[in-house]
Amino acid sequence: MEILGVLILFLVGAVGLIFVVALVRSVRIIPQARAAVVERLGRYTRTLQPGLAIVVPFIDRVRPLVDLREQVVPFPPQPVITEDNLLVNIDTVIYFQITDVRSVTYEIANFIQAIEQLTVTTLRNVVGSMNLEEVLTSRDHINGQLRGVLDETTGRWGIRVSRVELKAVEPPPSIRDSMEKQMRAERDRRAAILTAEGVKQSKILAAQGEKEAAILRAQGDRESRILQAQGQAQAIETVFNAIHQGRPDPELLAYQYLQTLPQIAQGDANKVWIVPSELGKALEGLGNAVGKIGERVASPPPPPAPTPALTKEDDAYAERPEVVAAEKAAEEATAEVGGSANGQVTRPVDS
Repeated sequence: MEILGVLILFLVGAVGLIFVVALVRSVRIIPQARAAVVERLGRYTRTLQPGLAIVVPFIDRVRPLVDLREQVVPFPPQPVITEDNLLVNIDTVIYFQITDVRSVTYEIANFIQAIEQLTVTTLRNVVGSMNLEEVLTSRDHINGQLRGVLDETTGRWGIRVSRVELKAVEPPPSIRDSMEKQMRAERDRRAAILTAEGVKQSKILAAQGEKEAAILRAQGDRESRILQAQGQAQAIETVFNAIHQGRPDPELLAYQYLQTLPQIAQGDANKVWIVPSELGKALEGLGNAVGKIGERVASPPPPPAPTPALTKEDDAYAERPEVVAAEKAAEEATAEVGGSANGQVTRPVDS
């Protein structure tokens, strides 16, 4: 009896343990953004969505969870030959998302490896039809072609390729050196062009400045000459009016001629004097006036008969400064004319 009780107790405990294990295995909790495939007796039954799910223990088998979030998978550099027979290494990055859990579980064994190989094949086909310059400058075009081919192929696997990026394009070292030299030469050329344009613009601005300065100087010179000419004209007009208002007599004009003669004789090259014909007449008039004054001064009045007194006009005429100056100038001019001009004879020239 004791053995039977122990056996019954053991069976009850085993059944309870089996019940607990079955209960635990029948309840599954699926996290958010995850999914799981349920197989009943080895055959696909359903897909478990996020949340609490009940399955039949020991009959249903739940496969590993599938991540439904967008995934980023970088691939190692792949050697690709361009159209101009240059070997370049290209790194790619794939952005994809699982849309069908059943297809990604049963349609493809290793979808990561499949996507990598498909990317390499498509990349070689696309880059093989382009030269190196186009590969370096047409990344968007290459990305679009890769995405189109991958999305079309991976659609039946339950995968949607959202984006394909060329992370790096590494040409051979010799090509990189040539590209650097070309870039340096291009930048030097641009710098030389900019420098030449700067020099050109500077010269243009300097020429425009000189032109404007010359124009301003010419305008200033013109206005200055106009003002000088106007001043000289006003001075001449003033002198002319003063002379005509003063009404000079021939003796004063002769004196002015005599003052001008030394200025005419200045200079070593002046060997011949040109004397106007009016000067002789002026000197003759001046001599007559001086002779009259001398006779008037030298001859005393006769004592017996009283001589008439000089008029105020005669006294004033004898005492006029210009008459006295004319007498002195006549004496000096006679001395200069007698011994000047190195023995050459002057003659009046008709004006």
